[in-house]
Amino acid sequence: MHKPQIKVPATYMRGGTSKGVFFRLQDLPEAAQVPGKARDELLLRVIGSPDPYQKHTDGMGGATSSTSKTVILAAPTQPDHDVDYLFGQVSIDKPFVDWSGNCGNLSAAVGAFAISGGFVSADRIPENGVCTVRIWQANIRKTIIAHVPITNGEVQETGDFELDGVAFPAAEIKVEFMDPADGEGAMFPTGNLVDDLDVPGLGTLQATMINAGIPTIFLNAGAIGFKGTELQEVINGDPNVLAMFETIRAAGAVKMGLIQNAEEAANRQHTPKVAFVGDPAGYTSSSGKKIAMEDVDLLVRALSMGKLHHAMMGTAAVAIATAAAIPGTLVNLAAGGGNRTEVTFGHPSGTLKVGAEAVEQDGEWTAKKAIMSRSARVLMEGWVRVPEH
Repeated sequence: MHKPQIKVPATYMRGGTSKGVFFRLQDLPEAAQVPGKARDELLLRVIGSPDPYQKHTDGMGGATSSTSKTVILAAPTQPDHDVDYLFGQVSIDKPFVDWSGNCGNLSAAVGAFAISGGFVSADRIPENGVCTVRIWQANIRKTIIAHVPITNGEVQETGDFELDGVAFPAAEIKVEFMDPADGEGAMFPTGNLVDDLDVPGLGTLQATMINAGIPTIFLNAGAIGFKGTELQEVINGDPNVLAMFETIRAAGAVKMGLIQNAEEAANRQHTPKVAFVGDPAGYTSSSGKKIAMEDVDLLVRALSMGKLHHAMMGTAAVAIATAAAIPGTLVNLAAGGGNRTEVTFGHPSGTLKVGAEAVEQDGEWTAKKAIMSRSARVLMEGWVRVPEH
């Protein structure tokens, strides 16, 4: 006798250039309300992983790093916050959920869902204007502030703000990542703005390894045979290139102290990210939009979950903004060097403007905040159904 599927209240949302399935903690089955195997198995089944066909046909995922995402919101555990935000990056072809980092793109959607989901007290929601949502990012234990537009007491989703990598305009949500250095360690875990990174089979590469937004390894595009103008198919269609980036990622993760040895990288797919930077240049984006050399301060391409991202991860954009604000990093040098509080970078889908405030104290760099604009909207709401275990 086969049991019927169970129904779990859920909301399917786009945030920035990502989308995911959002849950309120209290709506999850009791066994999944605490971290552990039951929760991971539920989220894997919701997304449709592991899928050896890498299509997510039997789930809500979209078979890319941008679309195999899950979010759990809960009552705040920290004073002066509105909501706790826990992010789970679901592996596409392996049976695990990576809880090691944040999703910056979905942070905009978290602000909106916190309001509609009843986490923000009514006296803090204006009838018309902007609602400031104070988010506690539980994965990395950091504060994120989302400025969500409100019309007639409800989240405003429609608007004319255009975000490269998203097909349609929507309402602008400004997102501030406070004290974005990831975790409790130093922003530069090696103590250097630029390191010599020894990579098996490649030799020594210059790298800026930073913990801001998400642990990220930045390389110069030219050092690995690229320009920074590449689109997805150039890299994702070449297994040898993808294997090279995974080798770099594993070597950097060890050097950053995130893992003990390179073999552990396979079970930590979400972090760190690998990105490469190039000097300004013109190119045609994936949508056919012409990007002129004068439109950008630098070019950046980043990999997520083993593939080149179609635009830019929000957390990596925080890392870009922070690194660009610190003279001497590879990101700062690609943008022309010097002191900067904001940069516009080119990515495969277009351009993105990001800002950051960084200060040096006693030889240690710290970031006060990074800022960017995103948008978000509800795609579907109701119940997601999964076979009962």
